[in-house]
Order: sequence, then C-alpha cells, then structure tokens
Amino acid sequence: MKIPDSYYHSDDVVALSRDLIGKYLFTSFDGVVTGGYIVETEAYAGVVDRASHAYGNRLTPRTQTMYMQGGVAYVYLCYGIHEMLNIVTAAEGRPHAILIRAINPTTGIDMMQYRRNMAVVKPNITSGPGSVAKALGISRKINAITLQSETLWLEDRGLSFKDDEVAAVPRVGVDYAGEDAKLPYRFYVKGNPYVSKPNR
Repeated sequence: MKIPDSYYHSDDVVALSRDLIGKYLFTSFDGVVTGGYIVETEAYAGVVDRASHAYGNRLTPRTQTMYMQGGVAYVYLCYGIHEMLNIVTAAEGRPHAILIRAINPTTGIDMMQYRRNMAVVKPNITSGPGSVAKALGISRKINAITLQSETLWLEDRGLSFKDDEVAAVPRVGVDYAGEDAKLPYRFYVKGNPYVSKPNR
C-alpha cells in the first residue's frame, strides 16, 4: 500500500529523512516493477541550507520542482552524467528535499542488472544516488511526478531500524556548503552492503 500523500507534507525534513530508512521504493516501467528498501538518505533543508539547490530562495527551471507541495519526485542531472532521485517534502513554497542515496534491492533484480549492465549482482548495483536512479529506470523524464503514481511510489511494509542501527553523519560531497557541510543530515543503515562510501 502506497505511503499517503500527507506523509510528505511534514516540515521536518531531517526527521523525515531518518524515517524513510526502511521504507520501500518502487518503479514500474512497461509492466516491470523494480525496487527495494531505502538504506541511505540525505536531507536538504531548503532556503536556509547552503548545500541545498534552493539555498537563498534560488528558483530556476531546475529547482522549481523543489517548490512544489511535498509528495513529488525531484530528478536532476549531476555532473552531466548521473540522474539523482529526491523526494520533495513540506508545504508548497518550502523547497525541502531528500536525496535517496542507496536501496537494498528486493524486486526486479534481473532488470536492475540489465539497466546497470552487470553480469552478477554486486552491492554497487544500487549503492549511490546515480546507481539507484539507473537501476530503477529513473530519469528526468519523470521529474515532478507524484509519488501516488503507478510509475514511482513508496510503501511502508513495517520494516524499521533502531536508532543504534542507523548512523547520522555529515553529507557527501557538499564541502562548498561551509559550516552546513558538517550537519548530520545523512542517514544510513550501519553495516548494510548497499550503503555508498564513505561508510564509516
């Protein structure tokens, strides 16, 4: 059963980022469902977060999706190579987003291997945000799609992790954000093989 739209309207993007750990993420393209449960996220706290694309009320053709009401996907291209999936949260006009950095694959693994051009399943199949998007077939073509769609959605299947099983650490690759780069806005399941590096 899909997580209801109201779930994404929370104003606390950090708490929501932690709560997404253990939630299931799925896509369906041409009748093929792929997905797994989320094991790594990063929170981006809108206009006050120097690491956020929307810092300082930055509104561009790329970031306008972040200003939509929570419950849609924000998909962007990073370094001209990798598509990245973010979950937009909070009320309309508050550009909060959560980057999905890794999932533990459970469904449609054969298709994920095909998309990732991998002969055998290795942890890097869905480790790192670029790998997640590629494995699940996610591209900017579905940017701004609702998470209530039949293409991209999340489910709560009752999987949860205790606080001592989840690390809260600084985000990856945001050194440009100054003091905000040190904020413990990255969450991951300790010891899970699909978590991206550095995993200390």
